[in-house]
Amino acid sequence: MSDGEQAVAHRIESLHVKGFRSLADVQLDDIPNPMVLLGANGAGKSNVLRFLTMLKAMFQCRFGDFVQQQGGADDQLFGGQRSTQRIEAVVAFRTPAGNNRFSFALQHRNPDRFTVANEKFRFADNACAESPRMHVFDVSSGESTFLHHARSSAASKEQKIAADMLGDSRFYQFHDTSDAAPIKKRWDAQDNHRLLEHGGNLAPVLLHLRRHDLARYNLVCRHIRRVLPEFDGFEIEADYGKAILRWRAKTTKQTMGAHLTSDGSLRAFCLITLLNLPSELLPSIVLLDEPELGLHPFAVSLVSHMVKVLARERQVIVATQSPYFVDAFSLEEIVVLTMRDGKTEAKRFADGDFSHWLDEHSTGELWWMNLLGGYP
Repeated sequence: MSDGEQAVAHRIESLHVKGFRSLADVQLDDIPNPMVLLGANGAGKSNVLRFLTMLKAMFQCRFGDFVQQQGGADDQLFGGQRSTQRIEAVVAFRTPAGNNRFSFALQHRNPDRFTVANEKFRFADNACAESPRMHVFDVSSGESTFLHHARSSAASKEQKIAADMLGDSRFYQFHDTSDAAPIKKRWDAQDNHRLLEHGGNLAPVLLHLRRHDLARYNLVCRHIRRVLPEFDGFEIEADYGKAILRWRAKTTKQTMGAHLTSDGSLRAFCLITLLNLPSELLPSIVLLDEPELGLHPFAVSLVSHMVKVLARERQVIVATQSPYFVDAFSLEEIVVLTMRDGKTEAKRFADGDFSHWLDEHSTGELWWMNLLGGYP
């Protein structure tokens, strides 16, 4: 177990998913922290992240919206509902009090929706030698009842913690840098408690840091200068309750907005800010999809090391294809995903598996040489 795993109080330890998109039957045990999902396009990396996003939606009473936004229930099933009728999953996770296990099944129903077929929760107290307590929830209505129970006065402390933790992941994907991207718009200056998944409220978050945590704000700026040498600092103020992203360069007095900023620089702004936020502004589980997109190799390497540092206090799961990103991680922190007959398969390694190679090559080079598999 790595130092990061020991320090994280709340973390998912294993996942078993059946029937969700390409995850026909995938089991991930002893999940490392951080966990780097590596593989070719279409191998299922994003589907692992999307499953956790679906779980979050279930625990935030937004499951119906999630299914509709993702194309409907049929699109969530492996091979569609003609091939697969149910999604089944078991999530095992740890909290300071002990080990928890949440399992559920979703049944496809017409017209293109899901009903909950079963829900179970088990908690094993660290200090108790007795058999774990299993709670089976009544889902005769077809609706999830675990969340409603967890919010009731009858719920145990562990059930409340489970609902809070599994509902507190964020899927960050800073890919949209188009003219209509949220990051290029004025944003409510009070929307600064969490960085949004698309980074649209970056300006309010930075303004909050400058006002309330100047040391951390300055740290973010120093890191940005490492990848964007001409960057001097941000110029962000609240105007009629709105804030917009602007920054100044060292070589000119002119300030520049997001529309005059390169795509890679905007993504670097978002990633560096996210990975250096104070604990109270971070979700329990950080999900990152292809953070290397559009970044210089040095910036990719910097971001990967920031992920390693963040994993000391938060669970971080990253999907990537970049050998520069992978270089920062050990083989034990990498899960290689491949596609066979339309199904995602997961492969794990130990450092000893490539001990002779690692004397002369980095993990990123092993990936580049296709020794780990996962190439198209």
